[in-house]
Amino acid sequence: MKDFAGKTAVITGGGTGMGRELARQLVAEGCNVAMCDVSPEAMAETKRLCESEKLPQGLRVTTHVADVSIEDHLKRFRDELVEQQKTDRIHLLFNNAGIGGGGSMIANTREQWERTFNICWGGVYLGVRTFLPLLLNADEGHIVNTSSVNGFWASVGMGVSHTAYSAAKFAVKGFTEALINDLRLNAPHIKCSVVMPGHIGTSIVANSRIIQTGNATLTPNDIMATRQRLQGLNIDTSKMSDADIQKAADDRARSFREDAPTSAAEAAKIILDGVKAGKWRILVGDDAHKLDEWVRRSPERAYDQEFYDSFVKEVGWRVG
Repeated sequence: MKDFAGKTAVITGGGTGMGRELARQLVAEGCNVAMCDVSPEAMAETKRLCESEKLPQGLRVTTHVADVSIEDHLKRFRDELVEQQKTDRIHLLFNNAGIGGGGSMIANTREQWERTFNICWGGVYLGVRTFLPLLLNADEGHIVNTSSVNGFWASVGMGVSHTAYSAAKFAVKGFTEALINDLRLNAPHIKCSVVMPGHIGTSIVANSRIIQTGNATLTPNDIMATRQRLQGLNIDTSKMSDADIQKAADDRARSFREDAPTSAAEAAKIILDGVKAGKWRILVGDDAHKLDEWVRRSPERAYDQEFYDSFVKEVGWRVG
């Protein structure tokens, strides 16, 4: 797919971050966009930004409230798309929605763990299941599934549990790689790509907290987990009040968004350029490329403290 003009794209998680930037860049190239998110306010802002430049005649940008972990929500999204976009086909499917949290099988609740897993993995699986008939109706199509560097390296540091997110992202990577031959055999006009971003400047840290708990304020369990994470980073929390812990969490969310080595807009461009180039494997960010090299070179060392410390120093990741 060499260009997107006149095509129709579906984007999950279109309210913020990479989803928002994918929508903006696709619209700028003349592509119709149907996006979903759990936040209608965030999507309204994305749509406003898309329409801040005058749209070509007839171009459609539609928003749909949906939780990607719930199949009925995605089916409703699909049906609304058919009606509002006035089409029975799509050309691009970006399964982009994701959250963090629920890192530990032991310290976190089953509900927290499965909330993360069901959005990050289930949303991709259900997204493909739901929209595949519309892709089959098109003359060409491309599925783009967002995994992560945590789809080949299941860690964010030795002092932090990260099982739910990593398990989901490994599943997305394996599923997409298996789809390559499945599509080649059964729907050769559809291609697929797995996207593996490094640290991208998005609001996923803050948004995940809200989606997991319904509140930006840390719960008592979150306070405890944040203390554990900070202690794992060799930060003494014994003299920190709960208010101090809340501030540290807020500062981390802000830093994750503002101090990232790759912006969401840069990430979206890399992804779209990768689709145009026909790449099935799209690493996003210099840190993602370097981590891929490091893990391949020394897989047995990938979960040692020395490996983590050396890599963080190499790429300049901020921890804390």
